[in-house]
Amino acid sequence: MTTRKQYDDELKELSSALIRMGTMAIDAVSRAMQALKTFDKQLAKEIIEDDANINAMERDIETMCLKLILKQQPVATDLRKISTAIKMITDIERIGDAASDIAEISLFHDSCTFPELQNEVLKMAEAAKEMLADAIEAYVKGDLELAKRTMEKDDIVDDYFRKIRGDLASHIYRETKEMDTVIDYLMIIKYLERVGDHAVNICEWVQFYVTGIHINERII
Repeated sequence: MTTRKQYDDELKELSSALIRMGTMAIDAVSRAMQALKTFDKQLAKEIIEDDANINAMERDIETMCLKLILKQQPVATDLRKISTAIKMITDIERIGDAASDIAEISLFHDSCTFPELQNEVLKMAEAAKEMLADAIEAYVKGDLELAKRTMEKDDIVDDYFRKIRGDLASHIYRETKEMDTVIDYLMIIKYLERVGDHAVNICEWVQFYVTGIHINERII
């Protein structure tokens, strides 16, 4: 096997590892929302425990990136691709943390106090997960247009956040006895909003990988 062929294979493995880590984070958010919806305490505990796997994946990919830099001394686009991967895994790991935090909150709920609001929260989670999946696909394909469209979808997640926050605020005035539940749901939608923000961060690094420009500043 030639040195270049081995190098290309290692870059492909890096992309595959990122896809696996991203899929784990998306799955964690899905399962956390399922635990919240069904009051499944065992599932919630599994999500919290499985967060260690996402953390381990972050370390593995970081090691993979550093070895590529040290062994291959990449330049230009390849260097940007590897540098972007190092940045991306931080955001993906934090999405895993958000899923774990939502699962932890779900442990304290045994019934649905606000069914209409819960449905809106589930829709918000779907929008945030879609952003993450698209952001990772944009990286793998080096697709600037997909990255741009994904960043624009953050408005959808933010709209859900504002609407649900407003609805929760109205419940505070009407039903002070449910204050703990309101606070829990406010925390949940804040975690989901951050999932969208992390997806935007990934897309900004995709733009850097393709163009060398990060948030209007040329770096490499």
